[in-house]
Order: sequence, then structure tokens, then C-alpha cells
Amino acid sequence: MADPLRTFGHTNFATESSGRQSVRLNSTGQYVEFTSTNQANSIVVRNSIPDSPGGGGQEATISLYINGTFAQKITLSSRNSWLYGTTDDTEGLSNSPQANARRLFDESNLLLSQSYPPGTWFKLQRDANDGAQFYIIDLIDLEQVAPALSQPAGCTSITQYGAVPNDNIDDSAAIQRAVTDDENGVISCVWIPAGQWRQEQKILSPDPTRGNYNQKGIRNAVIRGAGMWHTRLYTNTEPQNVQGNINHPHEGNVGFDIDDNTQISDLAIFGMTTNRANRGHGINGRLGKNTRISNVWIEHVNVGAWVGRDYSDTPAYWNPGDGIEFSGMRIRNTYADGINFANSTRNSRVFNSSFRTTGDDSLAVWSSTYVRDQATDIGHDNHFTNNTIQLPWRANGIAIYGGYGNTAENNLIYDTMNYPGIMLATDHSPQPFSGTTLLANNGLYRCGGVFWGEAQEFGAITIFAPGRDIPGVVIRDTDIMDSTYDGIQFKGGGGNMPGVTITNVRIDRSNNGAGILAMASARGSATLTNVTITNSSTGNIVIEPGSQFQITGG
Repeated sequence: MADPLRTFGHTNFATESSGRQSVRLNSTGQYVEFTSTNQANSIVVRNSIPDSPGGGGQEATISLYINGTFAQKITLSSRNSWLYGTTDDTEGLSNSPQANARRLFDESNLLLSQSYPPGTWFKLQRDANDGAQFYIIDLIDLEQVAPALSQPAGCTSITQYGAVPNDNIDDSAAIQRAVTDDENGVISCVWIPAGQWRQEQKILSPDPTRGNYNQKGIRNAVIRGAGMWHTRLYTNTEPQNVQGNINHPHEGNVGFDIDDNTQISDLAIFGMTTNRANRGHGINGRLGKNTRISNVWIEHVNVGAWVGRDYSDTPAYWNPGDGIEFSGMRIRNTYADGINFANSTRNSRVFNSSFRTTGDDSLAVWSSTYVRDQATDIGHDNHFTNNTIQLPWRANGIAIYGGYGNTAENNLIYDTMNYPGIMLATDHSPQPFSGTTLLANNGLYRCGGVFWGEAQEFGAITIFAPGRDIPGVVIRDTDIMDSTYDGIQFKGGGGNMPGVTITNVRIDRSNNGAGILAMASARGSATLTNVTITNSSTGNIVIEPGSQFQITGG
């Protein structure tokens, strides 16, 4: 299955597939086979099976053969896929079947019984007892998973607080008691061993004076797991059905609310969110200073990690994120952002992480105006580095809304559905841009798309100034390949984009647009140095009539 037109939102599997193509298994005996290039003892299958007739998804098995011999069944599910309606109205997307489905894929993962060398054949086959009407297989990940980590010296296990793994009984209270003791200095580290741990209440700092919504996250805590494949927090409750002490209606019941100076590592958080209106984040809160999140796998939540709260939301606790680090993250199959640095987050970074099938910006800096002092509380010096982003089904791979000194470097971005791979923009009411915003050494492949009533086309990189100016943009050492529309697009609406510099950039195959386009609404200028543009559908450099944008150099 292939889709040269990349039409999103109309039950088009190829558009939502990596490389814009996938394999469909319709009948018994059909299969797709992969040859491994690395040692592997685990598999992830990105797939689509039909929704249930009334919505809400179903499960079905597919058969895994290794080197020609049946190994085991893999259970696939469509519970967290198949949304209906219009992508413009994210809160209105429904799980009730109708025309024009999107978010068609989800993933299944499992540890294998042994490790297999490079050159092993992995075959996914539809056998007679595999009952889905059809199977769409997009890709598999084959990974060598290290053994479970041992309990570190000085850490106290949640089992000492009464938590029991793999029994499907809520462990929230035990985990909360352990974390509270860590905050209060009773213990020095919380250990969550290997196992499946049910969590039905978000972990926070209990404050009985706060009423229904606590609005106080954990501080000065260290929480460690046995590895993202080995320690899993999960919930059986969709977030809109949560009962009890949650921090905010949209934050849900799984994961952690963090206020300051907290380290979390080597575990997984799996939610039960099924559409954006139901909310539920994996990690959220102010995060404060020096919080470190590493090697955490997050799926089936609204937002993987939302950093920041509005100042008006409990001012006594307000502080911007500062010096925060996310590393080794694996965030997949969300209904909104992957990681968003909001509310004047500064001096923070995301690096060496992967994002797939996010429902809004995979990575974003949003220097919003919901802060204590708009003159000084500005998002700045945040860095997205060495990340891989695949298949965001709504919005951007990387977005920067306002601020200064923010950078995106050494990232790979593939297959955005309807928006740019990277966008700098002044919509969503951000603080002004100032200083330099750097986009360097990125690779963008099959990015861009059409959105907002399927009437607005977006380039692989789009600079969009609908109101305020966007000065100081530097784009260098970047490959932009096989874009759906323009390679680089300047889009106005009132703001100016002065002095953009574009250096050592290759743009090839802008399929339905220009290599570089200045739209009629654009104002500003760009200087090109060593820019190579080939195979553009409508021209290498196009300045639309009426544009007040100048492009010089080459």
C-alpha cells in the first residue's frame, strides 16, 4: 500500500505509515517478513486492525514465526486507535465509528523467550486462527533489551509499603507513601522493581488544604525502576472516569505530578486515554529546578510530559521549569504533545529520545503569556538535540512559539501528516521572539501537509508570523527531502521575519510545492548561502505576487 498524494484523515493507511507505505494482510497465509540487522530479544509491531463495530476497539492475534518456525502469538489491539471526525477539532474527535477515520495505528510490544542474532528472519503471518478482518503492518522494532536492573543501594522498595506486582490490584497508595517518605527524608530513594504495577491515582504531594484538586507536585524525590521494559505503571481506568484526589481534571490518574528537583528513571507509564477530550498526562507539573527524567517509556496518554502551569493556577506554588533534562525518552501513541516546555521553561533540554505517533507537537517550546511577569518570565535557552521523531498525526515534529536562545539540532523528523516537520510561529499567543533561534543539522523526510479545513498547505519547515515578528532565525546544515508541499515556507499575517539566514541546506523533491516559498502574506528577508534545491514541483524559489519578502543569495 502506497500513497503518493498523502491524503490524511480519510481512512488512508498509507499516509499514516512510515515511508508512506505499509503491508496489508487480507487472507490466511499472507505474511510480511523482516530480516534483523542487530541482536534482538524483543519486538514492537506498529499495526492497524479494524475497530469494533460500535467503536472502542478489539483485540486479535497474529502469528510470529522466527527463521520459519512458529514462535508465538502476538496480541494486537485497536482500542487506542481509530478516531473519527475532523482533526481541526481535536476535542471533538470521537471513538464512535463514522466516515473519515484517522489515528489508525497502534503498537504491540513483547519480550521474546531468547535473544536472536543479526540475520534472523521474523515473519508476521495471518494464520487460520488469527481473527481480524485485515492486518496492516507498518514496521517492527527489534531491540536487545538488557536484563532488569537490580535494586540500588540506599533505595527502598515499594513492596515494603505493601505494593504487589502483577496482581492487578491498585498500588497507588503504596507508591504514594513511599514517595512521600522520600520527600520527607524518611528514605533516600524509591525503588519500583520489575513487574506490572497498577496505578489509579497520580503520584503527588498530598495537601489536605487544597480540596478536590491538589495542585502540588512532588519535590526532592528519586524514583527508580528496573528498566523501561521491566517496570511498568499502568491503569485500568480512562482518565475521565477517575475518582478521588487528582491534581487537575486533565492530568489524569497515571504517572507523576512534579514540582521541583525530582529524578525519575528506568520505567514505563502506560495510560488508558482513548481520545484527547479525555485527557490524562504521563508527567506534568511545574517540574521546577534540576528535575531529571531518563529512560522512561510513555504511551496511551494525552501528553507525554507537560512542563509548566499557569501562574494563576495556585500562584503560591508557581515556579518555571529551569535546568530540566529529559533523556532516553520513548514517547509513543499520544493524543496531544510529546513533551511541551511551556510557561517560561528555560535552560532545559530533551536529548537522545524518540517520539512516534504523537497527536500534537512531538517537541515544543511554548513561551506562553500565562506567567507571573511577562517582562522576565520568557521561555529561553531550551534545546532539542539528537532526537528521532516519526509520524506525528497532528501538528509539528518540533515547534517553537516565542522566546529566545531556543534550538533544535541534530534531529531526524519523518512523515508528518498535516503540519511542518519544524515550525516557528507566533500563534497561540506566545511571548515575543528575540535573539537567535537556531535550527541546525536536522534531517526532515516527507514532512509538511495540509490542514485547517484541508485548505492551508504547510512546508517541511514553516516560519509563520501571524501577529508578532520572528527575528533572528538561523537554519543551517539541514537536509529537507521528499516534502509533501514546500521545503521551506514563509507565511505571514501581520508579523515580520527579518534577516533569516539559510546556509548549507539541501532541498530535494518538494512534491506539490516550491523548494522555498514566500507566500503573499509574508514580510521579511532571507539570505541563502550554499543552498541546493532540486526537483521542485512549482519552482526552486517562488515569491508570490504581493509578498513583501526578499530572498537573496543562493
